[in-house]
Amino acid sequence: MSNTAPPGARPPLGPGSARDVPPSPGSFPIDPETLPEPLRDEIAKPDPVAIDTASEELRDGVNRCPSCGSTEVRQRAGNDNLVCLYCRTEWSTRRVEEEFGLGEGIEDLEGTVVASGARDIEADAASLMSFKCKGCGAEVTVNTANAMTARCHWCRHVLGVNEQIPNGAVPDAVLPFHIRKEDAIARIRQFVDKRRFLALKEFKEEFTPENVIGVYLPYMVVDANARGAVAGSGEVETRRYTVRENDKEKTYYDADVYAVERHARFTVDDLPIEASAERGNLDARTNTNNIINTILPFDTKNAVKWNASYLVGHSSEKRDVNVEQLRPVLEDQLLSILRAKVEPSVKRFDRGVRWEQEGIDVKGSRWVSMYLPVWLYSWHQPGPNGGLVHYVAVNGRTGETMGSVPVQQWKLLLVALTAGTFLEGIALWLM
Repeated sequence: MSNTAPPGARPPLGPGSARDVPPSPGSFPIDPETLPEPLRDEIAKPDPVAIDTASEELRDGVNRCPSCGSTEVRQRAGNDNLVCLYCRTEWSTRRVEEEFGLGEGIEDLEGTVVASGARDIEADAASLMSFKCKGCGAEVTVNTANAMTARCHWCRHVLGVNEQIPNGAVPDAVLPFHIRKEDAIARIRQFVDKRRFLALKEFKEEFTPENVIGVYLPYMVVDANARGAVAGSGEVETRRYTVRENDKEKTYYDADVYAVERHARFTVDDLPIEASAERGNLDARTNTNNIINTILPFDTKNAVKWNASYLVGHSSEKRDVNVEQLRPVLEDQLLSILRAKVEPSVKRFDRGVRWEQEGIDVKGSRWVSMYLPVWLYSWHQPGPNGGLVHYVAVNGRTGETMGSVPVQQWKLLLVALTAGTFLEGIALWLM
């Protein structure tokens, strides 16, 4: 696939272009250390954050009930509200889109806008976070590598990581679970039961859907203002005829060939991109990560402002890639959207269009880090190179279910042969 813009297309230049990346360290024509102090400090300081989504009121790690002050706070099952387990007071949290105006002005975006939770991860940022308990003064440590909340071992207060630390653990927003675990178990069981005949004997014997885990997966949710162009050749059939050659008939056609070029401007609202290097690895020889993509979309418009209380009882994975690393992924997705947008305009080419050149210019983009809910069941199939991990995934909002079930090869071959014999019999009967 070529990303070269076709002849006549406007080149992808200017701030915010997918190819407009900052210079690498050491590429300045002048050593910053030789510059006057104000200018040197200006160059050295990090880029400003365009949208600050930090929760100042929760920086101490304590999320208290507004009625009784208890820290026993959980998500109300089935909706996006929080509830106090002590006095049963229930309250709602603000949608992040409404709080920070993230659904507005996409067509006016220029350059790169990054929310504070989507900032670059610092290589030396620690996973351990320590809090001083407001109840008794004890120090409580949370390991953000595998948890976002912890309970004080003295006074039982619950503390959560709400401060946006530079290790990728705290996003800007979270989309809470709606599908309950019991429902997810039922959906996984139903999915596997339909495929049980072909499944490996070991998988069927070890299948335990009750071991499903609710996990929040890290995504970048992107708004983009883009323009693009594609060029190639399209064919319109003018004649079709049949010729007998060596006792066989072959069909030929004649067609007029045209040079085709299309340009489009478009915006994209809430495009999800995986922000985990491990989940973004779609090597089908070692995992079935592509399953996660099949349960999209998520209703990201309903995501709420980050609050660690939503993660109680669930696992989570940290974001480990930055905006610059994900720009090629964004560009590739935008090219797919561009092709789909121009498709209705080339229907007259009944023999199809072959796109030979394509280019995309991202005029502006807005990046928000978000946790999305997935119920996940996994099973490891032993084999070469570490074997293969099979997943069955349930969208934690819609219940959409998809998975990979390991199959007995001999059964699959038997089904294929049986189907082939059946179709051959039908063909003979029709002759």
